[in-house]
Amino acid sequence: MGNVLQFDETKYIPKAIGDGRIGSSIDGIEKVQIPDDLLINNCDDPVSAIVESTYPDFFNHSSDIDYLQQRAILDPTLDMVESINEYTVSLNNSPEKTYLTSDTVCMSDNSLSALEHVHTPEFLNSIKCSGIPNHSITLKVGVPVMLLRNINQSSGLCNGTRLIITRLENRVIETKVLSGDMAGQKVFIPRMTLIPSDTKIPFKFQQRQFPIVVSFAMTINKSQGQSLSHVGLYLKKPVFTHGQLYVALSHVTSRKGLKILVYDDDGQITNEARNVVYKEVFHNLDLRQVYLALSPVRVPEQTRDFY
Repeated sequence: MGNVLQFDETKYIPKAIGDGRIGSSIDGIEKVQIPDDLLINNCDDPVSAIVESTYPDFFNHSSDIDYLQQRAILDPTLDMVESINEYTVSLNNSPEKTYLTSDTVCMSDNSLSALEHVHTPEFLNSIKCSGIPNHSITLKVGVPVMLLRNINQSSGLCNGTRLIITRLENRVIETKVLSGDMAGQKVFIPRMTLIPSDTKIPFKFQQRQFPIVVSFAMTINKSQGQSLSHVGLYLKKPVFTHGQLYVALSHVTSRKGLKILVYDDDGQITNEARNVVYKEVFHNLDLRQVYLALSPVRVPEQTRDFY
């Protein structure tokens, strides 16, 4: 099979992306050529360009639930996701409200007294890691957010559920559910005590904050389970884990809803995207089980037909 990503309108996410049959592989890394009609080729401001392609006519739809629930920008890295979200929030003309965390070292740590002197509140506030909000989050009515914790699983309020903000109070945030069986239902989000699960942090600390993050854009890893009609894939930095490109492409439900902005190692716009696939893991193994075992994200339900 060649290097060009071939799409079909009925099953347009090629299995060949998932099992690495497109492009020439070097240590599990391949270059896949993206069709011209899917590319964003010319732009002075890449963040503005990917937002405009994914959220066209945003000013007239900034509080439109149907418009927002079907769209998201995906990126491999948390830093770029935060930059895109900050920019897109700034386009919303509603009044903003900023919420700060209260961060402390966990009481269960045996060295609490010493750690309190070493890890000051200012230091704890500066820590950024996946799975918890930043110390400061700025929100507006009409902004889509994603839950970072399970609140009520029986009601569908789980980690990864997307909501839209309808009112901002000091102790509670009023939202409406964007998707699923609870779509359109009013939900109040309280502050919660959150403990990061990041094993790279050599001590435990906790923060008191609303368990949400803005979700105009989200990391590819965090996008699991989302079904979207419009996806902007922003690859300022390339994908870096097994199956990540396939998972990013699998979220969009039609070819016409996909746009890709990709850069090469020299920071120039290109038509080639990196695809990381370790082909040796497929030997004598079921493809879907390999993805479930090795991919950092769960394969979405709607992609099962592609295997």
